[in-house]
Amino acid sequence: MAMRTARTALALLTTLALATGCGAKVTEGGDTGDSNDSGKKASGRYPVTIENCGVKTTYDKAPQRVVTNDVNIAEIMFALGLEDHMAGYVAPDYRADRESVPWKDGYEKVKWLSKKEITKELVLDAKADLVFAGWNYGFGEGNGFTPDALKKLGVGSYVLTESCRNGGAGKARGVMPPLEALYTDLTTLGKIFGVEDRAAKLVADFKKKVADAQAGVPQDGKRPTVFLYDDGRDKATTSGSFAGPHDIITKAGGDHVMKDLKDTWPTVGWETVVERNPDVIVINNYGDVTAGQKKEFLKSYPPLANVSAVKNDRIFVLDYVDLVESPRNPAAIAALARYLKGVIT
Repeated sequence: MAMRTARTALALLTTLALATGCGAKVTEGGDTGDSNDSGKKASGRYPVTIENCGVKTTYDKAPQRVVTNDVNIAEIMFALGLEDHMAGYVAPDYRADRESVPWKDGYEKVKWLSKKEITKELVLDAKADLVFAGWNYGFGEGNGFTPDALKKLGVGSYVLTESCRNGGAGKARGVMPPLEALYTDLTTLGKIFGVEDRAAKLVADFKKKVADAQAGVPQDGKRPTVFLYDDGRDKATTSGSFAGPHDIITKAGGDHVMKDLKDTWPTVGWETVVERNPDVIVINNYGDVTAGQKKEFLKSYPPLANVSAVKNDRIFVLDYVDLVESPRNPAAIAALARYLKGVIT
């Protein structure tokens, strides 16, 4: 977009957003936009106040033009049946299966705005009144795309709970167990958009799927140890206790070897992997490096030659959208539980 066009769009949308907005205001720490009195009269359900990553926000009406970042966040909205409240979604094509999920129609109903990075200009062009993203899921100081930056434009934000910063050293993330984060977002978004019953049913259905998967997990004997391999050659990016794979591994009957890392997606040295000697490695399938290429690297990397999972070819693949916070997490638990059941340790 030309600079002049961007400035014109910025000025126009800022004026409109401040005048109408999504009827949201931060009740602790400043306004995200002026509330709309007509929104209060539209439904007796509003105003509603929610808490997201420690920030309380009051909505006087449901947002109407939400832009989401990343496929997992788009699918949270789709699963809740909120396509009509979306202006579009930003997400790379992770080659994940989009046809078998119950909410596949969302991909046809909602505009795919970009396969590249979400930007302020894109949000302004979409006339968004709310951005649903997360830290390292679009939000970041490095690119200047933050809730505070959007607030200055009169655009509200909702932060993926999995990505909440925990106040620890650096930018460590995670404030609750991964599945609880999913259930929290479904419940909270249900309140924001007035679909509490729909959200409650989803949470109940997901909990039942998890319980059914766990029912088939042997309750005695040693659990197979599992390492999540995201990517990396010199070092490995993996899952800590606050990322989706921790609950997926644990509830599927595995022992997550990196459960002591109190973060979402940290990096570890290969010597740590060798020392913990996992029985199974789960590959996160996404990006330009295919799952097959990742598996080939693991099997050919000399330091890993004697690791149980490599030596016995116990390498299982799940897609990115299965492993980050998303409505696919319960099905991922069931799939991994079936695999681990056949692992003899």
